[in-house]
Amino acid sequence: MTAVTALVAGALGLLVGRFLNGAAGRFSWPPRLRLRRPGGDAATTPLAVPPPVLEGGTALLFALVALRFGLSWALPAFLFLAAVGVLLAVIDLQHRLLPNRVIVPSVGIGAGLLFLAAAFDHDWDPLLRAGLGAVVLFAVFLVLALISPGGLGMGDVKLAGLLGLYLGWLGWAVLAVGAAAGFVVQAALALTLLAARRIGLRGELPFGPALLVGAVLAIGWSDALLG
Repeated sequence: MTAVTALVAGALGLLVGRFLNGAAGRFSWPPRLRLRRPGGDAATTPLAVPPPVLEGGTALLFALVALRFGLSWALPAFLFLAAVGVLLAVIDLQHRLLPNRVIVPSVGIGAGLLFLAAAFDHDWDPLLRAGLGAVVLFAVFLVLALISPGGLGMGDVKLAGLLGLYLGWLGWAVLAVGAAAGFVVQAALALTLLAARRIGLRGELPFGPALLVGAVLAIGWSDALLG
């Protein structure tokens, strides 16, 4: 059943990835790419990434999420996080921005989906922990942003609140590892790019993708972290 769920989730991810590619492409104007109709005329749908990179990546991520959670009430919430995470990562990489119009509604929708999961499972403890996790991670990153305004932006702070919601749902250990993993991923990426001479010592990298990758790693290994 888990394998079938992963296949269905992967197929859904292909469709969602196509939508996300268009959504990211429409984020600013002019778009980076445009679809073309068979007759050769430019279509009206801009794309952010050449197909099928984003579509295939989203499909793979959806399948992995389904393998991690199986056919559970929490699965829709984490599939939603996967979709939002892909969109935010692409936008941040291309525009160095984590837009409020994506993050703020996502917090509400994510909380609603987790509420439904808690209600159907008749277990409210994860939901309480999720709410506290969102507040804690938002507060920690807000303090870090105030201490070092050049290192973190308010978009990163709001993204931390969104991720804290999901990491907190899984457990406090997962929350701590997910938050720390983002900094480790960012440091490893910076060192790699420095060694390859792709950036200089004063080069700046968007932090959103590293935060998202750190959260993905923590969620993927959450069973092991929780023992």
